[in-house]
Amino acid sequence: MTESSQYLSPEERARYARQLGPGVLTESQQLRLKHSTVLVTRVGGMGGPAAQMLAMAGVGRVIIAHGGELIEPDLNRQVLGSEAGLGQRRAPAFGDYLRSLNRFIEVEALDYEPNDEQALALAEECDLLVSCAPTFGERLRLGRASVATGTPLIDAAQWGMSGTLYASDPARHPCLACLYPHEPPFEEYFPVVGAISSAIGSLAALEGIKILSGAGVVMWGRMLAYDGFLCRITQLDAHFPASRCDVCRRSRQK
Repeated sequence: MTESSQYLSPEERARYARQLGPGVLTESQQLRLKHSTVLVTRVGGMGGPAAQMLAMAGVGRVIIAHGGELIEPDLNRQVLGSEAGLGQRRAPAFGDYLRSLNRFIEVEALDYEPNDEQALALAEECDLLVSCAPTFGERLRLGRASVATGTPLIDAAQWGMSGTLYASDPARHPCLACLYPHEPPFEEYFPVVGAISSAIGSLAALEGIKILSGAGVVMWGRMLAYDGFLCRITQLDAHFPASRCDVCRRSRQK
């Protein structure tokens, strides 16, 4: 670490002035964000707002992963896209947009969804994994990488007007496979309202900022469920399964 990286520059202090102070971040906590690396996959309805807020907050290195081209149905929720970008590859375009938001950070855009080997390699580089993938297969894959590397995980999910959020430090809390031991069937074109996507994605970013900076109280080992249709918020404590988990190898007995 160079001497200059141990402090915020006057320009950085000016940039982050509204989030420095009592009840938010100290300068040392802002520095922790500056020296942190986070992976967000994918960066659509939830991951887009999550990556945007993490970038604007000053996380030093933001890695985004999302394959494919932007299509018309994406635009009810994918805030990093626009009509001008239809037909373009999502990751490069979204990466350029995130870079335009904050000159003090690095953005790496991966034009694919990581497989098991790639997820493991990325997790080893990161201080935090943020899963905003639509499929249980991708979510559980990132969960396995979290356990294998000891990297904290935030898992965000959505359907219709509802969403869930879960935060796990794999050394202390149930992993994602403890919660979902069997991969449920996947409905490719499920309904979703963009407002819930942004709400859950922004909450994921807030938990990420707290985890990386050391500020506030993190919802470790708890799931937040928000039913936007009925306007109900529920928090549930996660528990290890009765029988040993195939991924983290833990159970209620151990």
